Amino acid sequence: MLRTISKVQDKLVGNIIINQKKLDDYSQHELAKTMSVVLTERLPESQLTVFEIVALGRQPYTNWLDKLSKEDIKKVLHALELTNVLHLKDRPFYKLSDGQLQRVLIARALAQDTEIIILDEPTAHLDIHHTYKIFSLLQELVKTTKKTILISTHEVNLALKLADSFVLISNEKLHSGNAKELMKQNAFSTLFPKELISFNKNLQQFVINKN
Repeated sequence: MLRTISKVQDKLVGNIIINQKKLDDYSQHELAKTMSVVLTERLPESQLTVFEIVALGRQPYTNWLDKLSKEDIKKVLHALELTNVLHLKDRPFYKLSDGQLQRVLIARALAQDTEIIILDEPTAHLDIHHTYKIFSLLQELVKTTKKTILISTHEVNLALKLADSFVLISNEKLHSGNAKELMKQNAFSTLFPKELISFNKNLQQFVINKN
């Protein structure tokens, strides 16, 4: 679904509407100013610094020489500050930990200054400590920047604590709404095989069923 929304692949049926305009009617340049994407793929090897990686987010706005203006530099530094990696701006990106690199990639999306940020499994390579920190960062960014942040994740219990709304896709049905609404619909019970994992409404999280 996220690949379709971000125009990485063609839709199967129907239409996607962003700001009262069909996605098909957006040029690539228009879309780059509306939506930014953070993928799970590793970056290719290079000597780029953290600042230079984040500055790549300004490409939709730079001139044909890709020269950064004062405004571009201001946006990059602000993105680094928001993600708490400003102190790393001169470090080569290959020297970063996985958690630091994920923050840098989020900073690049912020520097792109789009209304929508899409993240595909943003905590896939992180331990539980850094996973929580990234989720908390995304939650804080929604509050401070007023951007719409869409993520796909298998960290369902953590998402239940921090996400504002959900889209649950199963073989049988699609559910959408906030956590309380989906609990009333028993939507979470459809996600996993019941003999292995069940949803505990009192705890508001998934639990492993003991034999």
